[in-house]
Amino acid sequence: METHRITIKEQHFVLHPLGVLFWEAQGMLLISDVHLGKVSHFRKFGAAVPQAAVRRNFELLSKSVAYFSPKTICFMGDLFHSSLNKEWHLFEDWVANLTCEIILVAGNHDIISPLKYEALGIQVVPEIRRDGFLLTHHPEECENLFNFSGHIHPAVRLQGQGRQSIRLACFFKSKNQLILPAFGEFTGTFTLKPKQGDEVFTLVENSVVKI
Repeated sequence: METHRITIKEQHFVLHPLGVLFWEAQGMLLISDVHLGKVSHFRKFGAAVPQAAVRRNFELLSKSVAYFSPKTICFMGDLFHSSLNKEWHLFEDWVANLTCEIILVAGNHDIISPLKYEALGIQVVPEIRRDGFLLTHHPEECENLFNFSGHIHPAVRLQGQGRQSIRLACFFKSKNQLILPAFGEFTGTFTLKPKQGDEVFTLVENSVVKI
């Protein structure tokens, strides 16, 4: 795995190829748009999604946690895709094996009762403000605060020779904001066009590549 380190407001962050971001000073792992339950939702309505895909997100979550050993995991919204289904029980088992703090910054898909999360020791909040940074689900602008967010599922399209092109998920950074890629599989992406001054860090196989 080839990560990429960046510095914002004199704080150091690590971008990981799995689409997660680690805030070194806080020991905090930021993960956005996992959309647990979406695979089961698709299968319920007849979509040909492999059963193995249900556990894939949990395997990748565990891999991210093992890599950074965070003090805190912050899910940046849309942790679950919709209402309760059998993936909630897998999530309960996954949480039971963790010792770190877990926070959910609620997103528009997070319709499961906060009481269910609180029963697992997970705090549900609308946002986090800490050391000059604002953590939200939807991208926001707030004076004097740098915003980390999700929701968009950002990607960029790279043009090759002729008509060849490829779309890659990415971390999308502007002057006062960084949008995390969607972590979950089968979530889709939204193509953004960088403007002057923007920075794009694409996820390419096992690497984070700045373009």
